[in-house]
Amino acid sequence: MLWRRCGPGVKTKVKELRAAAGLTQQQLADLVRVSARTIISIEKGQYSPSLMLAYRMAVVFGTTVEDLCCLQENKEREDREYEEDQE
Repeated sequence: MLWRRCGPGVKTKVKELRAAAGLTQQQLADLVRVSARTIISIEKGQYSPSLMLAYRMAVVFGTTVEDLCCLQENKEREDREYEEDQE
């Protein structure tokens, strides 16, 4: 599975989950009350969704915010980077 980044180094599964659900960017945008441009920006890693927007998308996809935004994986990566910086 390909991963997309949202914000500075944070991975997300939005594009993959949207495609698997058979939704267009506009359809997802309508469901979560944002513009299609916002969805496009999230998928391209140019915009990091708010907690509420991430939650709305997770509900649409029947998953959790943790899974949608790969929080465990991102935490582990940040921890490694922090440790490397401390050396």
